[in-house]
Amino acid sequence: MAPQVLGRALVTAKWLSEAVRAGRVGPSLRILDASWYPPQERNARQEFKERHIPGASFFDIEECRDQSSPYDFMLPSESHFADYVGRLGVSNDTHVVVYDGDKLGTFYAPRAWWMFRAFGHKEVSVLNGGFKNWVKEGHPVTAEVSQPAPAIFKARLNTVLVKTFEEMIQNVGSLRFQVVDSRPEGRFRGTELDQGLESGHIPGAVNIPFHSFLTETGHEKSIEEIQEIFRDKKVDLSKPLAATCRKGVTACHIALAAYLCGKRDVAVYDGSWSEWFHRAPPRYKVSELKRNKA
Repeated sequence: MAPQVLGRALVTAKWLSEAVRAGRVGPSLRILDASWYPPQERNARQEFKERHIPGASFFDIEECRDQSSPYDFMLPSESHFADYVGRLGVSNDTHVVVYDGDKLGTFYAPRAWWMFRAFGHKEVSVLNGGFKNWVKEGHPVTAEVSQPAPAIFKARLNTVLVKTFEEMIQNVGSLRFQVVDSRPEGRFRGTELDQGLESGHIPGAVNIPFHSFLTETGHEKSIEEIQEIFRDKKVDLSKPLAATCRKGVTACHIALAAYLCGKRDVAVYDGSWSEWFHRAPPRYKVSELKRNKA
């Protein structure tokens, strides 16, 4: 495992604060706040306006998605993504650092990280520990909103990193790749509702709740600890792997954790349970609750 892989996927608050102080934020380094919260709980855009990392721009996951899809947060088209991030000053040569303000430390940032990678961008990192720890460590914040000069970004979807419904259905029979579900255990097992949906899981999937990879402070666990988590669940990182969740967000934590272990090709099932619940045949929705009722 080459040390620079870790450095690329994660950056520390210390590293980023030094870059901010040195005036390196610009065409070669862009910082994006990818926070999203349920509207009734918190207003991500308003919180960004009130305080954020100096030089950061707001990456609005509500805008940068396929708005014609009935499912939340599906990937936008190549042209939509290219236009959106170009307006944030991101070119194909920009090192992008993403973070969010979730109380856990990191929640939506890995989704933005994966989106950039899915559209062919290599230089993208997650701020380890998120905004919560940035503030806790005493690094600077500002209410000043920067206006980055627009850039040209050329997007090309890397289909290796994305799984479709059809591919997931086919895999139930062929088992060509492993599937890891990052939702809480109760939702995976089907014993609690999943944001209003009946819950359960895709046949053959393994459950590793995404927060398993985070320390109590909200930082990523060590590579050795992450490898042990995968081993305990009998997930073989030398073999094909896809991640799923409720709406393709926390699945990206699985992709990030595997990437830190040197596995760069974990695919995310973009539609995840939101799509699977509505489209898969009943026999392909495994639920303990249904079994108990039968």
